[in-house]
Amino acid sequence: MLELVKNTKIDFMGKKYIAFVLSGLISIIGLFAIYQIAHGRANLGIDFAGGTSVQLKFEKPVKVHDIRKTLEDGGIKDFDLHELTGENKVLIRAKNIEIQLGKISEQITSVISQKFPENKFVVDSTTEIGPKVGGELRKNAGWAIFWATVFILIYIAIRFRLNFAVGATVATFHDVTAVLGIFFLLGKEINLILLTALLTIAGYSLTDTVVVFDRIRENLRTRLKDPVDSVMNLSINEVLSRTIVTSFTVLLTSIALFFFGGEVLHDFSLAMILGVLVGTYSSIFVASPIVLLWGGNKAFAKK
Repeated sequence: MLELVKNTKIDFMGKKYIAFVLSGLISIIGLFAIYQIAHGRANLGIDFAGGTSVQLKFEKPVKVHDIRKTLEDGGIKDFDLHELTGENKVLIRAKNIEIQLGKISEQITSVISQKFPENKFVVDSTTEIGPKVGGELRKNAGWAIFWATVFILIYIAIRFRLNFAVGATVATFHDVTAVLGIFFLLGKEINLILLTALLTIAGYSLTDTVVVFDRIRENLRTRLKDPVDSVMNLSINEVLSRTIVTSFTVLLTSIALFFFGGEVLHDFSLAMILGVLVGTYSSIFVASPIVLLWGGNKAFAKK
């Protein structure tokens, strides 16, 4: 494998308390975002809040600004517009419309057809989600994250030890809450696409952490007389090049999706970019220090 850095001797464990303060602040923001989402006070997508999504395909190019003004003049409020570049398609997502649910798609097509009689369109797709269904999806999404966390804990506990499982679980939860908190602060929409990105980030973060744990376990078996924190520092430095190369590769793919993947993949790729950066940080500065603090030297003595 390509080695970008060789024979590094960085004292990662010596910086654990600085990392804990930084990660603590990030986690507080993430937990606050979860609280706001649970109470419906975040920028929830129609997946979770309920609403209508209508995708229109026009015969000729159409300006998003004109569509927006037409909808506002037609009395339609609280909606998002996404232009699918190069296809003359527009995605309209109207939220929080309990009274109008079932009629909003007709209202949208009616006001647009009246405004653009010379530019015919067809309805590619229509999706309507009631507020009760949205609430149920929000609840199920929470359970999906909960059970994913539980199985991660069980898997790492079986493969390594409980203190490793705690370190990996905390690091994974830290990454998910960090990305969620950033999206909340940016006012980005919280929807099923973001949930998909968060679960993908959890898988990536866990894989990166397990690689570091594997090297720590190998070195602990052969360096029984060395202090545990020194063995951890050595292990992280040994896999540092691999961590950088892997993260950089995934980062390049995510950046390409961000710029060239289109509007639909924009937020997903942004979440992946943030997740790779945070996940790489947590696998080095969060997971291993927690294992050390949770288990101490005795936890590794006979493994």
